[in-house]
Amino acid sequence: MAEAIYVGGLLVATPLLDDPNFRRSVVLILEHDVDGGTLGVVLNRPSEIAVTQVLPVWDTLVSGPAVLFEGGPVQTDSALALAAVPSGEEPLGWRRLHAGTPSVARLGTVDLDAPPEILAGEIAQMRIFAGYAGWTSGQLESEIAEGAWYVVDSEAGDTFNADPSGLWRTVLRRQRGELAFVATHPDDPTMN
Repeated sequence: MAEAIYVGGLLVATPLLDDPNFRRSVVLILEHDVDGGTLGVVLNRPSEIAVTQVLPVWDTLVSGPAVLFEGGPVQTDSALALAAVPSGEEPLGWRRLHAGTPSVARLGTVDLDAPPEILAGEIAQMRIFAGYAGWTSGQLESEIAEGAWYVVDSEAGDTFNADPSGLWRTVLRRQRGELAFVATHPDDPTMN
């Protein structure tokens, strides 16, 4: 398990976290500053809204499923896109995450105001998120101390996982020790 909050790391909701915005969520950290707070997106909440309904010009570049993902409860009327590039190049309209972790070395944000044509052929995978998850300085650290989140390392396939609804269990299952057993925690413990 990772020791600190860092860009490219994952926050995995513990079974104790019952906030409907984050229950069984997996959040990729996009920005973290001890004084400024933390920003991330929920990776495992696909919506039923097709990208063509909201941002049709980006539809051909989005990786499946081609729906908007619920990135978090903050600014749900705005969109944020993540894309992976196949090489170390930084194409126009794409900004690399400032992370030292290899799992997100080729991951960055997309300027959705840019013409999609400039990124066509330049990105390998892309997802669009409605809203994001945000914490003020010290807020996330407090939630972690209260037992709401596990902080773990990400792997290259997490951001564009083909089965986003199973990501919570997948991430927990690959952890070492007792944390792997949390993946078997039932959705409703009273049914156990």
